[in-house]
Amino acid sequence: MTAFQASLLDWGKDVQIGPLGSSVRRTPLGRGAWIDVRPHWVEGADALFERLLEAVPWHAERRHMYDRVVDVPRLLKFYDEGEELPDPVLAEARDLLDAHYEEELGERFRTAGLCLYRDGRDSVAWHGDTIGRGSTQDTMVAIVSVGTPRPLLLRPRGGGGPTLRHELGHGDLIVMGGSCQRTWEHAVPKSTKVIGARISVQFRPRGVR
Repeated sequence: MTAFQASLLDWGKDVQIGPLGSSVRRTPLGRGAWIDVRPHWVEGADALFERLLEAVPWHAERRHMYDRVVDVPRLLKFYDEGEELPDPVLAEARDLLDAHYEEELGERFRTAGLCLYRDGRDSVAWHGDTIGRGSTQDTMVAIVSVGTPRPLLLRPRGGGGPTLRHELGHGDLIVMGGSCQRTWEHAVPKSTKVIGARISVQFRPRGVR
C-alpha cells in the first residue's frame, strides 16, 4: 500500500488551479538557465493525488545500467501527444502553462510524463532531459507535484556551483527553462526517513524527454 501524508492547507478543498502571471518567481541560474517556482499552484492537490493514484495505469520499468539490468526506482506512465490525460485538471494545467509560456517557448507543451514515488526508497538520479531536442536546444520542462513534498535538487553540470534544493509537493509548480536541461542536472534523492508518496507530472514540448 502507498502511504500518503495529507496537507492541512488542502484538507477538504476542491481541486482548483490558481493564476500564474506575477505569482511566478523566476530565478536565473547562469549559463542561460533559469527556474520558475509557483508554490501551491494547485489547490486541493491532495484530492488530485488520490485521483491520479487510482486512475493512472502505473507500471514498473527495468533499464540497462552499466553491465546489468536494474529496476527503475519509481512507477511510471507516459502520455504522448494526442493521448487523453488521466484527469481533466491536468489538461487544464497544460492549457494554462501554454497560455503563460507559449510566447517565450515558441511552442506548446505536448506530452506528460507521470512518476509515482511510493516512499523514500524511490528516487531519480542526477540527469538532464537531454533525450531528443533538449540535448542541443533551449526548452522548458514544467513539473507539477502532488502528494508528500520531496526535495528536487539542481546543480551545474560538471560542478563549479552550489546545489539548490526545492521541496515540492501539495500542488507546487517548478519550470526549468532556457539551457537548464543541458547545463544543469536535477535529481530526487533517496531518503532513509519515513516519507509518504508523491506524484510528479512533467509537461514537455514535442521531441523532449
